[in-house]
Amino acid sequence: MPEIRTSPLKRLFKPNYLMVYATLGIFLLIYLFGAIMYGGIGFTSLRTFLLLFSDNAYIGISAVGMTMVLITGGIDLSVGAVASLTGMIIAYGTTVMGLHPLVCIAFSLVVGVGLGLLMGACIQYLNVPPFITTLTGMFFARGVTSLISRESISIKHEMIDALAGIKLYMKWPNEAGEWVRIRPVASIDLNTMVFLLMIILGAIILQKTRFGRNVYAIGGSVQSATLMGLPVARTKVLVYGFNGLCSVLAGIAYVLYVKSGWNLALSGAELDVISSCVIGGVMLSGGVGYMGGTLLGVLLKATIPAIITFNGAMNSWWAKIFTGVLLLLFIVIQRAVVASSTRVRKTESSVQK
Repeated sequence: MPEIRTSPLKRLFKPNYLMVYATLGIFLLIYLFGAIMYGGIGFTSLRTFLLLFSDNAYIGISAVGMTMVLITGGIDLSVGAVASLTGMIIAYGTTVMGLHPLVCIAFSLVVGVGLGLLMGACIQYLNVPPFITTLTGMFFARGVTSLISRESISIKHEMIDALAGIKLYMKWPNEAGEWVRIRPVASIDLNTMVFLLMIILGAIILQKTRFGRNVYAIGGSVQSATLMGLPVARTKVLVYGFNGLCSVLAGIAYVLYVKSGWNLALSGAELDVISSCVIGGVMLSGGVGYMGGTLLGVLLKATIPAIITFNGAMNSWWAKIFTGVLLLLFIVIQRAVVASSTRVRKTESSVQK
C-alpha cells in the first residue's frame, strides 16, 4: 500500500479550516470597506474596534456554548430566554426583594445549568429532537420571566455599578515617557474580558481535552462514537449543561451592559448566536467548528451594524438583511466544503486500494 504523505501546506488548507479562512477573509474585506469609507470619522480608531467586542460580548459568550452544541449535531433555541431569565432574576431579586446580587447570580447559575442538563438528558435518554426540547426550554424560561414581571426593572446596586465600571484603559507613552490614555479614550470592560476568556477556555476544551475530542467524535457520527466506547450520553448532557452556563454568563453580561431586567429582553438573541457560529464556520451538520471562527463570526456580525451607524443615512434594518445574505453565503460555502471533502476522501480511498 503506498504511503500517503500530506504536505504542511495541504494540512493548513484542509477543508475543516476553509470556513474559518472564509470568515476571516470576508471580515477583513468588510472592515477594509468601512475603513476606506469612514476611516476619517473614527471607524478605524481603537475605541471603535473595542466597541465591537463590548457591545456584543453577551452574544459572544453565549456563542461559545452554542458552538459546542452545534458541533455535536444539536441546537439550542433557549439561550436568549435563559439569558433574559437570568437578568430578570438578578433585577427582581436585587431591586424588589433586596437580596445581594451574588445570591441572585448563584441562583441563576443553578437554574440555567440545571435547565441545560435537563434538556440534554431529555435529548439523550428520551430521544426528543434537540429542536423540540430546546424550544420547550425557551417557552419555559420566557414564561417564567414574564411571571416574575412584565415590566422593566432597573438595577441600582453598588456591586453591579462596580462590575460594570471595571475597565482597562489603553495607554501609550508620550514624548516625556509617561503612559497616557489613548485619545479617543479606548478601554476593555469586564464583559469583553469574560468574552475573550470564554473563547480561550472553549478552545482549550475542544482542542486539548478528551472531552473536546468526544464532542467532535459525536458530531462526526454518534454511531461510530458509541461503537468506539466513548461516553456519548455523558458528553451530550454536559455539553448542554455547559451551554446553560454560557447562557447565564451572557445574561449577567447583558445585565452589566443595560443594568436592568425585562421579560422581553434578548428576544430573538438565539438566532444571532446561532448565525454567529455558522458564519464563524461551525457546520450545522456537526463535527466541524472552532472557537476562533466563532470569535470572527461575532466580530463580522458586529461590523455590519457599525458601518451602517457610521453611514447615518441607512435604516438599521439593513444590518439584518446583510446578515441574512452572509448567512446564506456561508451555508452555500459549507455545502461546497462538504462536497469537496467527500471527493478528497473518495480519492484517498481509491489510492489506498
